[in-house]
Amino acid sequence: MSRLDSFIRRLTAQRDILNSICDLVKETEGPVLEFGLGNGRTYDHLREHFPTRRIIAFDREVHSYSASTPPANDMVTGDIRESGQAFIGIGAALAHADIGTGHDEIDAITLTWLPQLVAGVLTRGGVAVSGLPLDWPELEPLPLPDGIKEGRYFLYRRR
Repeated sequence: MSRLDSFIRRLTAQRDILNSICDLVKETEGPVLEFGLGNGRTYDHLREHFPTRRIIAFDREVHSYSASTPPANDMVTGDIRESGQAFIGIGAALAHADIGTGHDEIDAITLTWLPQLVAGVLTRGGVAVSGLPLDWPELEPLPLPDGIKEGRYFLYRRR
């Protein structure tokens, strides 16, 4: 599979999962956290689905399109591993993390801290959507929507 086809499938899986969990998230109180703002496409999608929710985005630096950039009080810049720790216990209804690099050695380091961070920010029953697997005792894997290949994207609920 070409890298372009792989990218398209990953983004399609991301969108389809986010669309499928809207009702679960709407039943749960708390903010939405976006780990890895990037250019803001996913943030914009989340804003469309959760217009009344506070959405807090994290990234090393802001490189998003101006129309897809959160207000300053909802944009956290710096190393996500460090800056995210201040949000442990915030009781998020949804945490989305798309910070994988595709480089196994770099992603292995991210996986030493990301599962703990995601579990820590979610409320009980909160949903985690991630481009990387989040193997953590408090995160229960959920079935993926039809048509999404196992291992393409990951979906969890906080126990």
